[in-house]
Amino acid sequence: MRNDQQETEISLTPLADERRYAGFWMRFWAYIVDLIVVFSLTGLIVKPFTMIDSFREATLWIWSVSGLLGGLVFFAYFLFMTKWRGQTLGKMIFGLRVIRKDGERLSWSDTLIREVVGRFIHRLLFLFFLYAVVAFTPKKQGLHDLFADTLVIHEKSHPA
Repeated sequence: MRNDQQETEISLTPLADERRYAGFWMRFWAYIVDLIVVFSLTGLIVKPFTMIDSFREATLWIWSVSGLLGGLVFFAYFLFMTKWRGQTLGKMIFGLRVIRKDGERLSWSDTLIREVVGRFIHRLLFLFFLYAVVAFTPKKQGLHDLFADTLVIHEKSHPA
């Protein structure tokens, strides 16, 4: 009886063999689409404020306020889209999805680590080349995926 229950539980969990991991180029093109979306959103949300002279000149530490707002739009887009849908618009177009390694639903901490901390390290520390790690890891994980224990897979390979 106990073995039957364990077999049933195991069979409901997607096997690693069934997953098709998204490689560097698929993720790269999805990211390019996402950047277009983010730049468009930033233009719609932040650009009107830059027409105000005092706002354009305002700085906080070494950053302009419009630059900080643009960064906020960038991080918020990736954070909320990944938490809400498990994918950004770019990933939707290319049929990719972010999942946890254990198959559970993405938590806020998973998403914050992956989308904010991971992207902060890549963007603000100018370590863009670290995205290339995706091409060399067995499960096609970037450093941000390794930190958060997430995978990016082709959507058809994982039941929603």
